[in-house]
Amino acid sequence: MSGSRKYTIEEHGPRIRQFLESISGAAGLEFGFEVSPGATMHPEIEDPDLMVRFSGDDVDLLLANKGELMLALEHLTLEYLDVPSDAHSQICFDANDFRVMRIEELRMTAKTAAERVRKTGQYFQFNPMTSRERRILHLALRDEPEVKSESFGTGPARQVVIYRADSPAPTNLVLKPAPRPRRDDDDRGDRGGGDRRGGFRGGRGPERRRGPRPRNT
Repeated sequence: MSGSRKYTIEEHGPRIRQFLESISGAAGLEFGFEVSPGATMHPEIEDPDLMVRFSGDDVDLLLANKGELMLALEHLTLEYLDVPSDAHSQICFDANDFRVMRIEELRMTAKTAAERVRKTGQYFQFNPMTSRERRILHLALRDEPEVKSESFGTGPARQVVIYRADSPAPTNLVLKPAPRPRRDDDDRGDRGGGDRRGGFRGGRGPERRRGPRPRNT
């Protein structure tokens, strides 16, 4: 079973470093990162083997639009490492405690939505989310007997719907489309350094400049 495999710094750290450095170099991004043993404030939701934490000038770009670029890098890295889908939660990317704050945000949103469903009897439909974020919503409501949560749709358009437990699943859903990639460089998160703890360090140093590299002639 793929879920029983252990992902280690010794085996996977060098490959993660090589891949992320090639991406940052090709894209002209300025960030550093370290790979360290997994640690999380919410082990009941995420209990990864490895954490990749980013720091540097372009962390704000990674975290813009709810961490869109960072999560895309995470997905690409998992594909590069050939990590099976049922083991994706074993390697997590983070910067400036984005994941902790996002988990808290999703849990509070799920509780608020559940209360609304209980009071109105009407289902509540979330925007499309990644499989990890949908899982957070489901786990946040697992001890709420009066409501049910279920995922509808396929691929990047898959989304969570909450409805009363004593009602059938909604059949008249109009699924929301998956969000289109954003290219607004002005929509950035807060700048700041990452949590630099003991582990495998890598990434582009501050001495490197952006832009194309000179070619040998």
